[in-house]
Amino acid sequence: MGATGAVRARGMSGAGGSDDVVVFYPAGKDLAGWARDYGAGARPDAWPYGLNKLAHHVSSVKARNLPRDTAMQGALRRLMRATPPALWRGRGPVGLVWDENSVDRLAAVPALRSRFSGVVWLTDQLATKEPSWLAERRSMLRRMDGLWVLSSAQVGPLQHFIGEDGPRVHHVVFGVDADFFHAAPPPETPLLVSVGGDRDRDAATLFRALARVRHERPDVEIIIQTTSREEPPAGVTLVPHLSHGELRQLYQRASVCVIATRPNTHVSGMTVGLESMATGRPLIITETPGMADYFGGTDGAQMVAPSDADALAAAALRLLNDPTQRQRRGQAARAHVEGGFTTDHLGARVAAVVSV
Repeated sequence: MGATGAVRARGMSGAGGSDDVVVFYPAGKDLAGWARDYGAGARPDAWPYGLNKLAHHVSSVKARNLPRDTAMQGALRRLMRATPPALWRGRGPVGLVWDENSVDRLAAVPALRSRFSGVVWLTDQLATKEPSWLAERRSMLRRMDGLWVLSSAQVGPLQHFIGEDGPRVHHVVFGVDADFFHAAPPPETPLLVSVGGDRDRDAATLFRALARVRHERPDVEIIIQTTSREEPPAGVTLVPHLSHGELRQLYQRASVCVIATRPNTHVSGMTVGLESMATGRPLIITETPGMADYFGGTDGAQMVAPSDADALAAAALRLLNDPTQRQRRGQAARAHVEGGFTTDHLGARVAAVVSV
């Protein structure tokens, strides 16, 4: 398959079984380096997104890189676009990619038995992207045998976009490595943490909330990691990019984690939310469509309306002012993740999709 950086899931049989699966990652993803870091305890899971956990549910799974862009690969993709999907099927393994940004490259991998892709960003791009871009993306997604999304709010819009006669859209609930992001004792000094900088984080609302927290509880340390260029409130510490190990340490030092996002359908913030909860820290997060898939029905998380800085601050202050409640909710947070939101659960859900 012209792929590099193969990594074999431990304890699995050799290739060739009827359930063989290959997880394809972008050409530039250093899979061998990721595995080394995992072995050294510096990264969660042996593969990105914890897809090594598929090994518990299929006969054999490998991780490989997609081919790098070359003139030959470009010609191959042009040929793929001009020919029916059936001509690209074979008796090889099942192939999958994590998101839609790699779907055209997966479609051009020859001889795969079937192809599956996650879709992360597209449902929030339908109103903004050019029609020609959307048509190309739709064409590639329709060449897949199945798709999955991480939010229930994405299922309907994506199925409508690709057509009812297109591949089925599955809802797959995400999970995190609860062994890497393990629980820690409550901190002795109060610390509020906010992490993340994707396109739908709401720095303006977050900063208004943090300013109120600083005003009412100046003794509380506040640390944020963000890509926003807005000036944070006085007394708030801004940190640059964090490694996975540094991120875990920050969560474990925290009293509470706070996340503010703009309305979106791809549940921006849910990864950080689950990671922080896995360490036993209560979460406060914006309630956007699909967020209840992850943080509903638990005392470990509280959701507030979008753009409501007062509600965000009030929820944080209640926890900061009540150590007993904070500890109880932190324990509930850890139990919530263990009960259905780990990469073990994620592996089972993705395996169910690709086995259809």
